[in-house]
Amino acid sequence: MIPACPERHPTLRFVRHGATAANVLGLRCGGDLDLELVAAGRKQASEVGRRLAIMDPPVRVIVTSGLRRTLETARIIARALGCNALIVEPDFAERRLGDWNLRSIDSTQRWLEQGLTPPGGEANNEFAARVACAAHRLLTYLPDSPLVVGSKGVARVLGELSGRPGRLELANATIAEFDLSAPLHPSTAGEIR
Repeated sequence: MIPACPERHPTLRFVRHGATAANVLGLRCGGDLDLELVAAGRKQASEVGRRLAIMDPPVRVIVTSGLRRTLETARIIARALGCNALIVEPDFAERRLGDWNLRSIDSTQRWLEQGLTPPGGEANNEFAARVACAAHRLLTYLPDSPLVVGSKGVARVLGELSGRPGRLELANATIAEFDLSAPLHPSTAGEIR
């Protein structure tokens, strides 16, 4: 008798991009600030690529925003995985932070927790709706074990959309997995805080 295979839930892997100069200095860096990786960030991307290379199931498609920090991280990971399928999804870009860019995380954290919109930036409900729409489009790639390379805010919204408890705060080049067995509904994104 052949043992039954355990049922696999559709899983989305996510990696936060490698470090930028703003990350190293503890400064906010929104999607309207297009920074490249620093040397330490490139090293982080290589290391996380090696960790992903031994995971099962293997990643067959990588999805990222067009921001330099996420695109560069995704390309480094793609080389480590031998993965040629790289898709740019602009709606996975980090939340636009306007005047809060390059301000310390400590000085702006309470504003974010209060749900304030940065002057010249993007409201959280607009950001969440944008990421939810991108996640919904991503569902067609689930059979290819997709990897999303993005920013901390994108991971937070994906966590909320997938029902993950608590507020997700990922360090640079950290892997997270989201169980997508429950359908994602972009219409609920406006309710995300």
